Amino acid sequence: MNQPHAPNAVAADSIPLSDTAAVSQWASKLDVTEQQIKDAVAEVGDKASDVEMHLKGTRSTTNDDRIEQAGAGTD
Repeated sequence: MNQPHAPNAVAADSIPLSDTAAVSQWASKLDVTEQQIKDAVAEVGDKASDVEMHLKGTRSTTNDDRIEQAGAGTD
C-alpha cells in the first residue's frame, strides 16, 4: 500500500545536488569525488542507483575482461 509523502520529501534513492552534505556522503559512499557525483547526475539523473551504475561502468571491468585476464576462454 502506498504511503503519502510530504510534498518536499526527497526520495531515499536520489542525490539532490542542492544538498551539499548529501553529495559529500554519496561521494564517500561510492569512493568518488563530489565533482564525479555532479557529473554523473548531469549524465543519468539523480537516481542513486543509476549514478552508481554509471560510475561503476566507467571504473570497472566486464565479466569478459575478467575471464580473459584469468586465461580462461582462450583456445
